[in-house]
Order: sequence, then C-alpha cells, then structure tokens
Amino acid sequence: MSGGLLVAGTTSDAGKSVVTAGICRWLVRQGVKVAPFKAQNMSLNSFVTREGAEIGRAQAMQAQACRVEPTALMNPVLLKPGGEQSSQVVLLGKPVGEMSARGYHGGRQQRLLGTVLDCLEQLRGTYDAVICEGAGSPAEINLRRTDIVNMGIARNAGLPVLVVGDIDRGGVFASFFGTVALLSREDQECVAGFLVNKFRGDVSLLEPGLDMLHGLTGRRTYGVLPFRHGLGIDEEDGLRVSLRGTVRESNVAPPVGEDVLRVAVCAVPLMSNFTDVDALAAEPGVVVRFVDRPEELADADLVVVPGTRGTVRALDWLRERGLADALVRRAAEQRPVLGVCGGFQLLGEHIEDDVESRRGHVYGLGILPVRVRFAREKTLTRPAGEALGERVEGYEIHHGVADVTGGEAFLDGCRVGQTWGTHWHGSLESDGFRRAFLREVAAAAGRRFVPAPDTSFAALREEQLDRLGDLIEQHADTDALWRLIESGAPQGLPFIPPGAPA
Repeated sequence: MSGGLLVAGTTSDAGKSVVTAGICRWLVRQGVKVAPFKAQNMSLNSFVTREGAEIGRAQAMQAQACRVEPTALMNPVLLKPGGEQSSQVVLLGKPVGEMSARGYHGGRQQRLLGTVLDCLEQLRGTYDAVICEGAGSPAEINLRRTDIVNMGIARNAGLPVLVVGDIDRGGVFASFFGTVALLSREDQECVAGFLVNKFRGDVSLLEPGLDMLHGLTGRRTYGVLPFRHGLGIDEEDGLRVSLRGTVRESNVAPPVGEDVLRVAVCAVPLMSNFTDVDALAAEPGVVVRFVDRPEELADADLVVVPGTRGTVRALDWLRERGLADALVRRAAEQRPVLGVCGGFQLLGEHIEDDVESRRGHVYGLGILPVRVRFAREKTLTRPAGEALGERVEGYEIHHGVADVTGGEAFLDGCRVGQTWGTHWHGSLESDGFRRAFLREVAAAAGRRFVPAPDTSFAALREEQLDRLGDLIEQHADTDALWRLIESGAPQGLPFIPPGAPA
C-alpha cells in the first residue's frame, strides 16, 4: 500500500489539524505505517526536529499521532508572520528570508511546488500512507493559480480530498456545496466527499440534510464527528481563547493543596508558541488566563511573558498598555515572573536588533542582567539540562543571542529574585521540573498550592491523541476511508456548476 489523502476544510480552523491527527492515530492503531504532511503552513506555533529543522507544531503533533519522529519533510514550507503583510519563509526547516504576501504569491510560492512534491514523494516511498493537511479553504479562487497546499498538491500528487466543515459555526451545508462549486472541473474530480466536525445533538436530525447534499453534489459524507471538549492541541491558526478567558479548556480537576495557583499570560503581539503554557493548564488547580491590561496582573501568582516574533514590537505594546510598569513593579516586589524566548529578551537591559524590527538599540525592561543581540542566523536546537534539581528538555527558536552578565543560572538564561528568563520552549513539559517550579512559585506567592504528584504531560497528550483516533474509529465510515486512502477518489463524480472562474 502506498496511499494518501488530503484533508481540506471549508474554512480556517474547521478542524483540519485535529482530523488529520485523528486519522493518523486510527491508522497507526491498525498497523499502518503512516506519516503526516502539510506542504505549506502559516503559523507562529513551531517546533524543532531532532535534526535542527523548524516545522509547524501541528505537524509535530501529527507525527506523534503516527508514533514517528517529526522531520522537515512533513512541513517543507513554514510561513511565520512578522506583520500584516510579510512573513519569514522557512524552507525545509531553515529560514530563507522575509517576503511580502504579494511577493510570495506573485511567483515564489509556485516555484516551491517541485520541492513540496519531492518531499511528499519521499514520504510516500517510506510510509504505507501519508495523510496531508490543507490550509485555509481549497476554494480561495484568487490564490488557486499559485496554490501548492490544497488542490495544487492534490492534483499533482493524485490525492483524494476530504472536505471538513465545522457545523458548530453554522452554514455547513452551504459551505460544503459552495466549496465544491467554486472549483474547476479537474479539481472537483479530486473531491471525494465531506466530514462534519463538532456536531451537537441527534445525528438522525442531520441525516436528511446529508442525503440532500449527496443528491446535490454526488458526494457522500464520510462521518459526523461529535463535539468534544479539550481536543484543540497544538493548533496553528489561533489561540482558541479570548483575552481574559482561560487558556483552552483548563483541567477542571480540583487542586491537591488548599489553594489554586493563578497564572496570567501577557497576550503580546505576534505571540509564538503559546502552547508553552499548556503544561501549566494541565496541572490540577492551576488556572491560566491570557491578559492585556495591567490590573489583570494584580491577583496573578505567576505572570508569563511568552515568546513573540516581534520582541521590540511586544516591548512597545507592553509600554503602551502599562503592562511594562506593572512587570517592573512586580519584579521589585519579588512576585514571580517567567519570560520565555522573546519574553526573556525583553526583560533584559537592552536589545540590538538589526534583523527583526531593524530598530537598532532598544532599551528593555531592565529586570534581568541580560543584553541581547539579534543575529542573522537563527538558533534551532533541542537542548537538555538540569534546573531546580530536575532533568529538563526543551527547544530553541530565536535570532536573539543573550549575553547573561549576572543573576543565578537558569537553563540557558538567568534568575534574579523571583524573575526567571530562558530561551527554552517546552521546558514546562518536563514533569519533575514543572512541579519543582510551581512549588517555588507557590512559596513565593504565599499560596498553599501543591502540584499533583502524578501528572504526566506526555501521557495526557497521548490520551488526547487516542481520543482523536477514537472519534474517527467510532464516528467515521472507516471502511470507506480506507478505500479512499488506498484507491483514490471515486470515478465519475459529477461536476457542480459554476466551477472556478476563468
């Protein structure tokens, strides 16, 4: 078997990432050697592979669903937004420059088609099946000419396409029909059918609509997945939170000690790897919120300043909103603050940035004895070490090079009083270190909080991935999915007018 499937969506955030992961986990449980693939990803949520390549975290999560090590082949093109109209282009895991949206779609993107097809071919030569994820909508008619991630890859690689729709948003039938009807005849021939995501209620009430959709399009629905809480793991398109709301759907287990621990995350612009705080939210009794006002730091036991693709821009934002002064006061009062990557850099004394913002010398918040110089070469590593008497692993993705001139050593950064700073993403996923860190925070905050002795973040992720596999196994027509992956789209699918405009 050397099969494949492309999971497209009627919209961004329709559930493509988690459906792809669910199909991958279902297949690997059937003994299939499977890999994920996304030709082009736009995300500030990224990961470093063992060979030092940067890829989207969604593909790293999908590789975990497949029980394989992630590689650059699984996400050959990663776009990291740096503003409204430009992105850093990461090709095969390495940055190759900044480019405007017009410049990228004006020719560069199409020239990458050969590269992504070659990566896909290498995966298909190694694995029994490759489950590909599209981006946005396949019916973005203004971008079809240069598309390398939706119908462009499906057509060139001969992949059947399954279109996912989020029924919780409403209008799913119109979205399914309209998506197909805006594709060219040749593209429509690849679209095998639909998958309904996030359904609440009695499926029997939906079935007449699915029958009518089949009659209108000639395409069947391969499953109706019910709405499930807490499955938004390592997504790329957004926070899945609203400001001043809890992160994702935090663990509802009661605290082990007498108190809860409140964590406030500064929602800085161009926030990257916000998944760093997921490990905190997984702890019973830890409540995590994203905040954007200084008064929201008042009752926090820990404030996290997360990573960002725009360190200097984030500094400006913190100052404009009064959060910078609140952080300085908090540090002076010996109340816990953790800065990660860009958040660590801006806690330092000054920054020399001729790379990211090109602002040159910029004063930081002056909380940590650190001077940062932005280098052209990006640091992409998977470090391991020890802190607070515990083993720690993480990953680094940054242009800023930190010169630490004082304080107490903390991972690659430092600690002064109750303010910690490090470039290491993912360190809080190390269970022993996370518990030791939270004990220090609780003591400094005067909280009678006790970390749970048995919380395993890795085990919780595995449980989530198994839940995704269960959704596919229990609520999709897996026999039909298998035939689709193995044999491609059915022959003789009807054309739905009007098709793509000339």
